[in-house]
Amino acid sequence: MCFSASASFGAGALLTVIGIATIRKTTHRSQLAFAAIPFIFGLQQLAEGVLWLTLHDPSQFLLQRIATYVFLFFAQVIWPLWVPVAIYQLARNPARLKLQKALAGIGFFVGAYLLYCLCVFDVKAEIASYHIRYIQDYPALPLHYGIIPYVLATIVPPFFSNVRRMWLLGASVAVSYILAALFYSNYLLSVWCFFASIISISIYVIIAGMAKRKASALHPPPSGPFSVR
Repeated sequence: MCFSASASFGAGALLTVIGIATIRKTTHRSQLAFAAIPFIFGLQQLAEGVLWLTLHDPSQFLLQRIATYVFLFFAQVIWPLWVPVAIYQLARNPARLKLQKALAGIGFFVGAYLLYCLCVFDVKAEIASYHIRYIQDYPALPLHYGIIPYVLATIVPPFFSNVRRMWLLGASVAVSYILAALFYSNYLLSVWCFFASIISISIYVIIAGMAKRKASALHPPPSGPFSVR
């Protein structure tokens, strides 16, 4: 989250509650990874809430470092792998299965490389202009061009899903990235994660719609001359 500790903790609490409700709405285990996205975003926002409270307190240096690494682990390692895999598990069309598998492969390599960077190079967080800025001492060239495979793994998969309204999720996340890059470029990681986390609430609607369609397929409305229409 990018504005205050209370906003971070508020968003984190809301997302974890909605995430649990979304998981409970699932009707098949293939939906679980996708349904868990709001809950995971909630944990990530709670980690940034801890950062807001500890960055100005030298006595909390260890806790601040832990929160920094937790947030970056979610942002740079979990999401490029989790998102394409979660959407791949929902795919049913053979052609789309192949594409989603390819995007999941890209996400695996992106996540693995960024995990390596997170373990090897120095990272730190600071508060500037009412936002949290993450400073990462990663190799400059891969960091600059690495956004392309990262976007392929985290934004593109919803556009090729056969699940109804999934493309709206992808479009919302894409627009949020563009806005964050244009207006908050120095705080892109924090601001975009906040936008994406709030957008992830729509996953509840998608999962609920899938459950409703399955229930309708199992128990179709009566038909015939004496049915009520």
